[in-house]
Amino acid sequence: MKIKTIEPFILHIPLNVESISDSTHTITHWGLAGAKVVTETGLEGYGFTGTHAHLPSDRLITSCIQDCYAPLLVGEDAADIDRLWLKLARYPAIQWVGRAGITQVALAAIDIALWDLKAKIAGVPLWKLLGGATSEKIVAYNTDVGWLSVPTNKLVEGCQRAVEQHGFTRLKLKVGHANPFEDIQRLEMVRQAVGSSIEIAVDANGKWDLPTCQRFCALAEALNIFWFEEPLWYDDIQSHVRLAQSTSIPLALGEQLYTAEAFNAFLEAGAMQFVQPDVTRLGGITEYIQVANAAHARRLPVAAHIGDMGQVHTHLAFWHPATTMLEYIPWISHCFVEPAMVYGGFYLRPEMPGAGSTLKPEAFSQFACALNK
Repeated sequence: MKIKTIEPFILHIPLNVESISDSTHTITHWGLAGAKVVTETGLEGYGFTGTHAHLPSDRLITSCIQDCYAPLLVGEDAADIDRLWLKLARYPAIQWVGRAGITQVALAAIDIALWDLKAKIAGVPLWKLLGGATSEKIVAYNTDVGWLSVPTNKLVEGCQRAVEQHGFTRLKLKVGHANPFEDIQRLEMVRQAVGSSIEIAVDANGKWDLPTCQRFCALAEALNIFWFEEPLWYDDIQSHVRLAQSTSIPLALGEQLYTAEAFNAFLEAGAMQFVQPDVTRLGGITEYIQVANAAHARRLPVAAHIGDMGQVHTHLAFWHPATTMLEYIPWISHCFVEPAMVYGGFYLRPEMPGAGSTLKPEAFSQFACALNK
């Protein structure tokens, strides 16, 4: 089935609160920069990367899709995903200026759209196309209750509500104050409120240096922390190794790693225990599979970061045997034909054909941004 057109898009979708912050970022909207791939028969595949809704950088992504990748794809067979991925990822002029960042997330959007098309052509959800579900249940861990910008009393109330009213058994709280003891106090209050059986992970979003992380871990170990996510600068392998060797708290990371090679370097060094690839940061589903398989070969769990807010990753989670859990942030589910759904602390398995990336027409009418100034 031949590709007829590549139609880039940008959506900026407001959050369900005025703004949120972690240790490094503050946002008011979630951005989708991506493309609709249309075949000669009129079938449409949707793919996108997740952004902080910064229009100038989002336009760089869609410009890369439109000006660099689209000319290489029009007229090609949409089913030849591996070949097309290599054609785009290894194209000399693009590779010379890319291999991470804008060119990689643009590649991710295209790759997701092609997989979405392939599953639609087969008439099955992506998880079935890939080989079938290997898990009956995928645990949802709630990140949306734990932002650093949430006052401590509201943080405790939100965590209690997530556990008691919505059935979550895993929570993730943001950390990263200048004095890590402030984070310890917040964690102690949440732990007291939700009890010892609820699993609590923490995420510093790359904020701290090694001595600060070591001080924090020495205090946090008594609180039974499930994992410590992105404790240090994203590319600093050796500091992650030293931290992993100095604490019993497992380290999780991957959302800022853009290639399978970057993951392999951390894996070979023993610098991560929970592996967190993201199809919207890697080169899409094709490269995600490589990373997930590399983790599984080492018997390490995969817990994807959800730059797609779970739409595509839900399929991958049900399919891949290394995955038993998936992050939950419900900001943009109302924009999709088949929204990612959580009930009683577990993800519901999607059943519609495709990769879960098909956007509703009203998402474009309400949230689309101009591609050019």
